[in-house]
Amino acid sequence: MSAGIESIVVLTGAGISAESGIDTFRDAGGLWEQHSIYDVATPEGFARDPDLVLRFYDERRAGLARVEPNAAHIALARLEAEFAGELLLVTQNVDDLHERGGSRNVCHMHGELKSALCTSCGTRSRWETTMIDRPACPVCRAPTLRPDVVWFGEMPYQMQRIEEALARCDLFVSVGTSGAVYPAAGFVAQAKAMGAQTLELNLEPSEGTAIFHEARHGPASQLVPEWTRALLNVS
Repeated sequence: MSAGIESIVVLTGAGISAESGIDTFRDAGGLWEQHSIYDVATPEGFARDPDLVLRFYDERRAGLARVEPNAAHIALARLEAEFAGELLLVTQNVDDLHERGGSRNVCHMHGELKSALCTSCGTRSRWETTMIDRPACPVCRAPTLRPDVVWFGEMPYQMQRIEEALARCDLFVSVGTSGAVYPAAGFVAQAKAMGAQTLELNLEPSEGTAIFHEARHGPASQLVPEWTRALLNVS
């Protein structure tokens, strides 16, 4: 599969971080089972009970200190460093495990836990601590910060950049995604329509498995290092 590949788009989802101990929303025991998505992942939920939403994301942000990048994150960072062509890593995850694993060119289409968005002035700020106590925006000083994450009903970030990369890539790889959440679930069809080869690396078949040219199923911490080593032709 490596012959003639000059541009790669890798999409990652919750499955890649699950092996590091971060709960997924959709699996049994996942976060959606403790909280309704309408309560903690919509603008309406935030307007209705901001304390619940802020506590929920404060807990998730604090939880990042208890997890570490796994072999899949590290393998993708190695690919970014050693691949001679263009690589865009698009993640649906709001954790920082790709960056901590060594990746630098990461597009967080659903935002980041370690970022705050001021609803008064629109400024985004790096954020490590809690928001439940209504800290002031570092720029306008208003106590109107919210998690800088994309909730249901909101537009994902950097879509133009992603779509341009999908249009010119030679290879699209999906890692640890359910294939159920749009627009990300439609990326494989977009890339395939433009002539790219497509590969799924997932624990089990996703909702979109049949669209891919090739699918490999198993733990991301095994599949991703194997794939990247073969692509780079290294041991």
